[in-house]
Amino acid sequence: MAEPTPMMAQYQGVRARYPGHLVLFRVGDFYETFYEDAETLSRELEVVLTSRSFEGEEPVPLAGVPHHAIEPYLARLVRKGYRVVICDQVEDPKKARGLVRREVTRVLTPGRSWKRPC
Repeated sequence: MAEPTPMMAQYQGVRARYPGHLVLFRVGDFYETFYEDAETLSRELEVVLTSRSFEGEEPVPLAGVPHHAIEPYLARLVRKGYRVVICDQVEDPKKARGLVRREVTRVLTPGRSWKRPC
């Protein structure tokens, strides 16, 4: 099995820190989910489930939603009882040297919401 790409390692690190949460990971103009989270997102929000290969890895299930339309999707997931983590790009990808820095900026649960202070 190939080593994960730096971006997938970054994603897997967030997943490990937030077990039991759906992780929506900002990649360009979309919040993307991978693996089981992609299957859940596709099923619950009726969005397309596709797959993507990362530098020699086996294809990985992928589903996403446009960043500008995220709020209604988040509301639907939380209403359905899901705990959701939003991981945003916190630097301009055009200025990044190598991997774009990402951080968890929001955690939403049916009973509580948290947003990183600006």
